[in-house]
Amino acid sequence: MYEIKVIEEFSGAHNLKNYKGKCEVLHGHNWKVEAVLSGGVLDSHGMLMDFKDLKDKLDEVLLILDHKYLNDLPFFKKENPTSENIARFIHGELSKSVKQKIRISVWETANSCASFEN
Repeated sequence: MYEIKVIEEFSGAHNLKNYKGKCEVLHGHNWKVEAVLSGGVLDSHGMLMDFKDLKDKLDEVLLILDHKYLNDLPFFKKENPTSENIARFIHGELSKSVKQKIRISVWETANSCASFEN
């Protein structure tokens, strides 16, 4: 099995709904996002996917989130904007243009991340 990974970042604000604690108050993060593709078949160039193509596709998705109040986005009107749900959102959007298996990890801090894979 082959894997490739690209890492990008976005900045945004959110507050957690129905949560008691510091995160119920509006605050922001500089999220680090890791996109890992895996598969067993390489293309004619010997690549699972070109790093640049994956980076470009991830950047398109992150534009939806970057410098936004996440709670106002349609997906997060229904879902709490937790790191877990942000990872699921990114996975869903990226899956529209990438057919390989994807794992998305969203780092809220240098020491805390959540991942989604389907």
